[in-house]
Amino acid sequence: MNDTPATQAALPSQVPPAAATAVNGTDAQGYRPGYEVVAERILEFIAEARLVAGDRLPTEIDLAQRLNTSRAVVREAVKILSALGRVRAHKGRGLFVADDEGMLITSRWGGFFRPVDIDHVLMLFEFRRVQEMSASSLAATRATPSELRTIEVAMEQCRHGFVHGQVDVFNQADDDFHAAVSAASHNTFLVSAVRDARRLQRQSSAIGIHDTLGENTGAAVEEHEAIYRAIRDGRPEEAAQATAAHLDRTLEDYRREIQRRLFG
Repeated sequence: MNDTPATQAALPSQVPPAAATAVNGTDAQGYRPGYEVVAERILEFIAEARLVAGDRLPTEIDLAQRLNTSRAVVREAVKILSALGRVRAHKGRGLFVADDEGMLITSRWGGFFRPVDIDHVLMLFEFRRVQEMSASSLAATRATPSELRTIEVAMEQCRHGFVHGQVDVFNQADDDFHAAVSAASHNTFLVSAVRDARRLQRQSSAIGIHDTLGENTGAAVEEHEAIYRAIRDGRPEEAAQATAAHLDRTLEDYRREIQRRLFG
């Protein structure tokens, strides 16, 4: 743990022209609120400075000055990062890199992963694909009746959230579904890898992804059902392929979102 302030030179002192408007409010097209841009830049700083759990971050005032924005915008960015488990605000002491072990802050992944780097995100999808295909394949041969029911309930909750437009319900059920599949693999290492990879991905998607269900959420619901049925029926190869199809489609959705944000 390092209680000394992070090296100030490591923090970008100027915002590129294209992002200047966004940092102070929203951009010209209205889809990049300033707090999203600032949150991304704070994450970049943590990665580039190789900060670890317990390291102190610059103050909100210092961040605001260096990013040429207001303290209010920085405060909103910190709220996002706190919700993601990347930053902790200690009253009277300042801002620190979070010590949430589940977010991999103390691991070698958390040390270099950049949630706003498209190459890193693509590599993370590749990693998820390998782990979750294996998990679903093993689940098809090892799942107990109770574990099958847990997967089914999560699948049904995803559908309920989608049909009724309940974003929080869908997101929680989505997490529960993938966690339940990995648990049914009866492989502790896969359970941990799947959980941690999804948490890392959540860091990259939570910033800038608004509280709405995407246009392909319905496809995700059907893909979950295909995975569940293959596991239930004891078809490991089909379960793995259904998982691959689900993650490939999710990756394409992510690519399109990135294009939309960059080019409108």
